[in-house]
Amino acid sequence: MLVPKTDLRAEGYTSRGSEQAEPRHRTVAIALSCAIVCVTSVPARAESDEGFGERARSPFSAEPAFRGITIGPIESALHPDKGYGSEPFRTTLHEARRLGATWVSLTPFGRVADLRPTGVSWTFEEKYENNRKAVLRAIAQAHRMGLRVLLVPHLWVESGAWRGEIDPGDEAAWERWTASYGAFLRGWAEVAREGRVDLLAVGVELRSWATTTHAPSLVALIREIRAVYPGPLTYAANWDDAADTVIWGELDFLGVNAFFPLASEPGAGPDELLAGGRGVAENLRALSRSWGKPIVLTEFGYTTRPAPAVRPWEWPDRMANVVVDEAAQADAYEALLAPLIDETWLAGAFVWRLYADPDDVSQEAEWGFSPRGKRAELVLRDAYAARWASDGPWTSGGALFRRAAETPGVF
Repeated sequence: MLVPKTDLRAEGYTSRGSEQAEPRHRTVAIALSCAIVCVTSVPARAESDEGFGERARSPFSAEPAFRGITIGPIESALHPDKGYGSEPFRTTLHEARRLGATWVSLTPFGRVADLRPTGVSWTFEEKYENNRKAVLRAIAQAHRMGLRVLLVPHLWVESGAWRGEIDPGDEAAWERWTASYGAFLRGWAEVAREGRVDLLAVGVELRSWATTTHAPSLVALIREIRAVYPGPLTYAANWDDAADTVIWGELDFLGVNAFFPLASEPGAGPDELLAGGRGVAENLRALSRSWGKPIVLTEFGYTTRPAPAVRPWEWPDRMANVVVDEAAQADAYEALLAPLIDETWLAGAFVWRLYADPDDVSQEAEWGFSPRGKRAELVLRDAYAARWASDGPWTSGGALFRRAAETPGVF
């Protein structure tokens, strides 16, 4: 059983470092959004389960489910030749393949100052033009290794607040924001087209936009992006607002950043965690059926600390005096993935995350999200070697040639 959503009236939270509350205007806005957006701007969701299997087909339905790994960038001038498109990045791609990945997710960032932005800066640590070239090299490197690529332009809020609460202000301010974000997204859509990216995300955790009466402007932007990038599109909704997102009719995949709590209190055993995972599967199944579309977990993961499945969104950089607990991270991975890989509507999943330079341990604390060299890696390797329900026809005897993971960090 999943814990209840955060109080809709709560205030003051930051990027996964505290509970992600809902904006105060959202309760009224959702009702208006359903009346206005769903009827006039967004294609209607499926009315029943009849024919669901056909409508939910993925553009990649002839291929196995995505076994994805997010590879985080290093864009800083303090680390030259260590980020996307570099030789260290190529080493990480090799590790990803040996771990069982068939896809990688690349996450270039833009930045805004705070939650009332006037626009998006395309430069994040490294100049955009340099970063653009690096990402194109990275896409080419991945493709040469037979890996498909999901490109996910992110927003970084300099104040430390969560991007889901961005609110530029009045309607004129929202128009300026939409124009600026649209230019930023079109820039990365052009990269996606040039690099022949396999899947593009139009945004990440934009709750105040995608779940409110502002959604029509996002719908219009998505339609503009269709004219720039010819491939399939998704959007990465936060785990607790995916059901309230009203733009799904414009997209090919329902994307969910799946930092779902699996228990309400520390000390939960494997059975309780697994029950939480089954609850996640049940809720996502309903979402997929509601819209008649497949779901991809655009991010999932748990930190390496005690009880990571209670508040999975908490950011490791904001923690201190943490006890490293590899078993707890591995148990959370298993409880989430075990029920989900039996679901035909699940197109795939992307674990959060590895880093572009595998030898750089400065990017994240030992208790962070990365499974690399930890017991969670064994769970991930076994899950990615297993047969998923959405893989398509079964090859007789195929399991005889798959080896179970035995030692973390051995590729």
